[in-house]
Amino acid sequence: MTGARKGRPEGGSLRRIGAMILRYWYLLRGSWPRLLELAYWPTMQMIVWGLVTVHLMRDSNWIAQAGGVLISAVLLWDVLFRGQLGLSVSFLEEMWSRNLGHLFVSPLRPAEWVVSLMAMSLVRTLIGVVPAALLAIPLFEFNVFTLGLPLIVFFANLLVTGWWMGLVITALILRFGLGAEGLAWAIVFLFAPISAIYYPVDVLPAAIQWVAYAFPPAHVFEGMRTLLFQDRFATGHLVAAVALNALYLALSGLFFLAYFRHARRHGSLLQQGE
Repeated sequence: MTGARKGRPEGGSLRRIGAMILRYWYLLRGSWPRLLELAYWPTMQMIVWGLVTVHLMRDSNWIAQAGGVLISAVLLWDVLFRGQLGLSVSFLEEMWSRNLGHLFVSPLRPAEWVVSLMAMSLVRTLIGVVPAALLAIPLFEFNVFTLGLPLIVFFANLLVTGWWMGLVITALILRFGLGAEGLAWAIVFLFAPISAIYYPVDVLPAAIQWVAYAFPPAHVFEGMRTLLFQDRFATGHLVAAVALNALYLALSGLFFLAYFRHARRHGSLLQQGE
């Protein structure tokens, strides 16, 4: 009988495969971030590159005049992405190792932990971006470091933007569990279309332009283009970016602390899962 059963595995195999598919479907259906993510990436890609196409159709000479604008935009966008991801992943590593509860049996305070996450975000960003910037010099004969002091200003503003985004993401993961970890890779790209990375803000529909200027990245990238095209530093964009970052960093800190206290009260620091 045993040999006969081993000789006819098809029925059992299909049932087991079906059972596993059902398991994964329930996991997917039970996690709104995962469902959202399925449509999210194609939609974001379509919007961003559609806007780039609209811009190029309006001004076909832009590429010839741009010089290193696109390379600068890619590198600065990566500062924002790496800054946010560096903070979020350092947090997630504690979640994945089930170490979050152990950290807070020690005298470690939430604010001290957040500062350490920000410091590691800076380290991760520098490790990721600096080699790429150096490689652009021999490959494309473009040196982003010639931007000088404004480059530091752009870098700092985008890094801080990444930090407050990361704090919002960690707060949401504390609230919804590891089923929401996909937000660490997805949320930052929600801002890509309105950040005007590869095109000016006036390419956006008029009703969306005020939304773009309500967040720091649009001011940073507009300031970068002003510097590269007009050889002048856009002080107004700098002031707006710094003020908005200060506001959002304070709000995200309060948001994070509120969910952290909620997780501590309900004991979920020790029971984080899907």
